[in-house]
Amino acid sequence: MKTKYAPKQTTTSGHTVQINNIEMYYEEYGVGKPLVLLHGFGGCAQNWHPFIAKFSEHHRLIVVDLRGHGYSTNPDNKFTHREAANDVFLLLEKLGIGQFSAMGMSSGGMTLLHMATSQPKRIDAMVLISATTYFPDQARAIMRRASFATMPQQVQEMYRECAKRGDEQIRQLIAQFNAFHENYDDMNFTAQNLSAITARTLVVHGDRDNFFPIEIPVSMYRSIPDAALWIIPGGDHVPIYDSTVPFTSTALRFLDGLSCK
Repeated sequence: MKTKYAPKQTTTSGHTVQINNIEMYYEEYGVGKPLVLLHGFGGCAQNWHPFIAKFSEHHRLIVVDLRGHGYSTNPDNKFTHREAANDVFLLLEKLGIGQFSAMGMSSGGMTLLHMATSQPKRIDAMVLISATTYFPDQARAIMRRASFATMPQQVQEMYRECAKRGDEQIRQLIAQFNAFHENYDDMNFTAQNLSAITARTLVVHGDRDNFFPIEIPVSMYRSIPDAALWIIPGGDHVPIYDSTVPFTSTALRFLDGLSCK
């Protein structure tokens, strides 16, 4: 059984701040060491709501809507993971947060790769879920032909729930997603780039991911100096919502410096 990516909005913990030319929305829960949570493309902070209760028992959560997603604006109507990383750093500066841990799913994980390579000392530990260092041909083919009508129903529901400004926001996001197929600069990490990462890193990936084949997370695991690898059998893209996958407990144990076994 799978949990919806974006359950209905129930929080009253949201805030909006000005970051350069965008209004950036985030939610905050719990107390303790900061843990930044970044959603995937087309999603929003709500993607993390099924995990908030447990995570907030251990950490101060900063749950972000990336630029143009959810309640966050994006007047330039362009998205790169490099710019998204800069947005998150600026938000954390406004919140007075220096060092932190983080988790990112798909585009959130790619944003974290930019953050962890550009300012490595800031991140103590991170969990990368269904992320990639580059876009392989199979992902570019999906990106090129993607449309709302051809998306799986569950993904359509996520877009509808997360696009707080309605159909125009959905059209903008899909156009940005389509544009990824011809961008070779934004996600272009080499093993040498990854070797600069100092954060303890847990790479989480499904062995049936239709975007990023299993060779990519294995290569990430081998290139990041202090990394662990968790391949989820039968898992598709972002396989953490399956109730049979012990994601919450495994991620918390890793962040706390304990064995994931």
